[in-house]
Amino acid sequence: MNTIKLAVIGLGNMGRNMIHRLVPRYAEQVELVALCDSGEENLRRESETVIGAPKLYTDYRTLLAETDADLVYIAVPPSMHYEAVKLAFERGIHIFCEKPLANSLEEAKEMAEWAKKSDRLNVVHFSFPLEPAALKFRELIEQGVAGDIERADLYLEFPSWPRAWQQNDWIGTRREGGYLLEVGIHWINMIQQTFGPIVAVRSEVEFPADENLCETVAKAVLRLDSGLEIHLSGTDRREGEERVSLVVQGSEGTVALENWGNLFVGTAGEEPQAVPVDADDEEGAHLPIFGQILRILNGEQGTVYDFRDGYEAQLVLEALRNPDGSGIC
Repeated sequence: MNTIKLAVIGLGNMGRNMIHRLVPRYAEQVELVALCDSGEENLRRESETVIGAPKLYTDYRTLLAETDADLVYIAVPPSMHYEAVKLAFERGIHIFCEKPLANSLEEAKEMAEWAKKSDRLNVVHFSFPLEPAALKFRELIEQGVAGDIERADLYLEFPSWPRAWQQNDWIGTRREGGYLLEVGIHWINMIQQTFGPIVAVRSEVEFPADENLCETVAKAVLRLDSGLEIHLSGTDRREGEERVSLVVQGSEGTVALENWGNLFVGTAGEEPQAVPVDADDEEGAHLPIFGQILRILNGEQGTVYDFRDGYEAQLVLEALRNPDGSGIC
């Protein structure tokens, strides 16, 4: 098995998770060769405990110009994805990019076009459809456990946004933050992988008076190619604990994926009951998606979601965040 040389750009929550948890897990397969963060103190602190001796950079453009990395993990705010991806493609480096793919639909479309012309692996960090609970949810839907689906409801409800553990300079901004972008994008991708394309969106979004701040309340209807409508309820004013869930109701009963990893099933007229999800699987069969990337780079089979998937999710995201009355993604 070949050793993959990895560069990481951005040492926020996701970048730190990569270098401190995932790289050690795959230490025999990965060599961390470069790290970049615009904050020198953060860069120095996080680099002190990593495996190996990566080169340190405060400018990702310099890193991408100099690195001999095979793969770059881009874990910076969405507004920086476009240029970093462009430079990585120009250098012929495989790309693992955080979601959403871009900071606008125009950027996402162009990035997907670059990817189509390239022979480099391009992956967006959509791991949710590969998690055991999401896979089981999809299996139950495909088996017809709910029967003929009559209604689906997506809940993105938070007591406050940003959440206490994810404070930074951009996650609460209207330009590149908000729960629709940060959390909703995962469910958009999962829904499209499970049910097929979302082809139309009707949404109403409330924003604070401060134009710099992200959405507070969102109501939307997402129409699938099949005709099924998914009703979205979003808020940063929920009483009690957050709820991030998809509930599907049909002629035979209910199938619900609650708070990412809890599965509930109930026959018509009965209260849904928790269903155990087998999280044990062969190494790399599900999560993390980083393991899937390493498999593919070593010539094995793996499941990932590429820039085309990122663009298709961005179509829906931008229609949600910027309703223009047409209702068309």
